[in-house]
Amino acid sequence: MYRPSSQLALILSLLLFIISKTVASQEPTHQHPGMGKQAPQTNPPKPANPDQEMQHEHQMPGMRHQEMQESGMQHGHRAAAEPASTPVPMLMTMRGKWMLMFHGVAFLNVLQQSGPRGGDKVFAPNWIMPMAQRELGGGTLTLRTMLSVEPATIPKRRYPELLQTGETAFGKPIVDGQHPHDFFMEIAGLYDWKVAENTTVSFYGAPMGDPALGPTAFPHRTSASKNPMAPLGHHMEDSTHIAAEVVSVGVNHKAVRLEVSGFHGREPDENRWNINSGKIDSWSSRLSISPTRNWTGQYSIARLTSPENQEPDEDIVRMTASLGYNRPLTNGNWATTAVWGRNRTMPDGEIFTGYLLESTLRFLTRNYIWGRVENVDRTNELLLGEKPPPPGFREHFFARVQAYSLGYDHDFDLIPHLATAVGGQVMWYGIPDKLRPVYGERPAGIVVFLRLRPFGNSR
Repeated sequence: MYRPSSQLALILSLLLFIISKTVASQEPTHQHPGMGKQAPQTNPPKPANPDQEMQHEHQMPGMRHQEMQESGMQHGHRAAAEPASTPVPMLMTMRGKWMLMFHGVAFLNVLQQSGPRGGDKVFAPNWIMPMAQRELGGGTLTLRTMLSVEPATIPKRRYPELLQTGETAFGKPIVDGQHPHDFFMEIAGLYDWKVAENTTVSFYGAPMGDPALGPTAFPHRTSASKNPMAPLGHHMEDSTHIAAEVVSVGVNHKAVRLEVSGFHGREPDENRWNINSGKIDSWSSRLSISPTRNWTGQYSIARLTSPENQEPDEDIVRMTASLGYNRPLTNGNWATTAVWGRNRTMPDGEIFTGYLLESTLRFLTRNYIWGRVENVDRTNELLLGEKPPPPGFREHFFARVQAYSLGYDHDFDLIPHLATAVGGQVMWYGIPDKLRPVYGERPAGIVVFLRLRPFGNSR
């Protein structure tokens, strides 16, 4: 059984701690970068009791997220389908004309799974995102970078996850496992130009970034933020959140937003440390509607050119739809997302569909409970296991499977602006009879974890 070095966990902890202390050392202000200069608002005195301080920090959970949506954060994986009232655990400060922002998360997971295909592993999913934003030329400029050291903290290019498929490791399709994210998850610039009182035009460019396709990706969805495992429907719903050569244009009018994107359709290669590149050969469009601060939804469609390394002659037409709900609570919050995703392979016309419902409840300030239910199509790739595909192998629909998860964790604020949580999650699966000889009668899993996350005035 693989054991990561203790130095790795220490490096992750120190990285988040140093960055959070650097940003938190600056006196935060609440100036809206898109509304002209304002006098900084002073923070009220902090209560002596830490519990009272935590309660004060959660009085206005939606304010900072609303500011970001109005001033340049509407594009991409954090705003495609997140209600405006959703709290954002983020550190913010002003440096001259620039608003600096930082958020991220790091898990240290210990996983065990049952059955003939079950695996055990210790691994550490993580990402950090520094951002900078300012007024420029009658609009708002936002610069974003997202980085992940998962290529080092998820060894052997995968971690175990029963019934999961997608991408490759060592030249073979990944089966019963999830790939790590790239080191460069996003390098992007976004410019929002307010052309009328209720209308904004946005321009987005990224050598690595997020085209207008799908809901908010699972690492950044509030409803999924405490779940340490990837959804089984990831490659039908939100896998393009890391794509090369992305250019997008969006128009936002009141509660409605329309976006179109061009990008390179091939999924990231196995070299997770580099910046992928290629010609713009794929296109997408997305319609988002946010009728209230607590509700939002999106529908998107795309043609992906040759996304899979193993099937270079195959294109995919992907459609997704999602509905997000967020409800602020006293000393808490409740976020829920429903997602539908559909891949149609071209030219053979195979159709694969996935459904997801997930919800996360924060209560009594420091406590989180969450759950996820999925119903997804799977191909005959499940039968390969660790074996390479035989000559002439072609994927086709094989079975529909279900996945269920339920978890809990508790925040301990041992270091200012860095929430440290200890938690766990159980997972169990529904499989058809023809998969029982491969996976056993009742495949299941359990993961316990340590989670580190910086936070500011909202959880």
